[in-house]
Amino acid sequence: MNGDNAVSRRSLFGAGAFTIVSPNLVRGTQANSRISLGLIGSGNRGTYDATIVHNDPRARVTALCDLFDDRVEMAKSKLKLENPATYRDYEKLLATDVDAVLIATPPFEHPRHLEAAIEAKKHVYCEKPMGVDVAGVKRVIAAAKKADPKKCISVGFQQRYGPVYLEAYKRIQEGQIGEMAAARAAWIANDPFKRLPYPDPKIEKLRNWFCYRDYSGDFIVEQDCHNFDVLHWFLGGLPLRAAGWGGRKLRTSMEILDHLNLTFEFPNGVYVNFEANQLTPMGFNRIGEEFTGSKGTIATSRARMIHYKSPKETETIDSKRDITYDGIEQFLERIVTNNPENVAERSALSTMIALLGRTAIYSKREATWKSVFGA
Repeated sequence: MNGDNAVSRRSLFGAGAFTIVSPNLVRGTQANSRISLGLIGSGNRGTYDATIVHNDPRARVTALCDLFDDRVEMAKSKLKLENPATYRDYEKLLATDVDAVLIATPPFEHPRHLEAAIEAKKHVYCEKPMGVDVAGVKRVIAAAKKADPKKCISVGFQQRYGPVYLEAYKRIQEGQIGEMAAARAAWIANDPFKRLPYPDPKIEKLRNWFCYRDYSGDFIVEQDCHNFDVLHWFLGGLPLRAAGWGGRKLRTSMEILDHLNLTFEFPNGVYVNFEANQLTPMGFNRIGEEFTGSKGTIATSRARMIHYKSPKETETIDSKRDITYDGIEQFLERIVTNNPENVAERSALSTMIALLGRTAIYSKREATWKSVFGA
């Protein structure tokens, strides 16, 4: 990581030093009935996901990969791993006989790392989003089409697996709210990221990747893609166009926005209002989606589903736990039962909705799906 220029976007988790370990430390299911998993990106989110994996009786984390030693040590400690294989080069980890990998690197690296994991014929659980630009997302789609159909390619869009979301989708499909008329979504909350100082500017950018557009995709891509995946799912299609505005009002030390508003036009004349910010003081938030039909409204969030049936009849179903568990447990179950899914292309299209909205905001003009993505 020497040199006067900023670290290349291709350098993160690229070729570098690695620890040579005995193959028996990363042996797969042939030697052990539990799924052997390697973590690529040992930061906070990756470690959280890996903890769910490691505590599941069907799996175990056997290898850790990160460019920074302190991240590996943190993950090792939180997972209570005594002697895992450790790497700085993700390609070295992929060359082992781990059964699966969990990718939780910064978003700009997802296309490259997912493509490599698919080529290595591993089961893959990749955190969202599927990239930070159109080229990266299209790279994911191309890689998805080449994946071994026997391998599970899952993505961290947890709402797809959450019981309250599945129940809400079922009710909408059954016509319980009538004909879909309008929808809206929001992610109103506080700033989730604290920028930390590092003396080396190259390291600073990598460690504070969230602050930079080319590394995070801006918060509309990195965070709000969750909402857009739900809209993609529940509305059964992709938006035709988007218009919106955004800016930096309080968080002026980062390259990214801190608030935005958008309107999307979906097929069948369904318009969606979307609002998000990362500047709301602690104590208030509004995160989720609302779907309104001719007979009622259903509101969804990770915490609960609320079905507004009439002025005097409302039904609430609360989530019993963090729905990340549902997504990861289904990933493991699909591997064990040989029932793979490949949702990389679907997830890439959801990421593209975020890119469409970002294009409209950045250009300060209406953006159409066709003009941004072609087909």
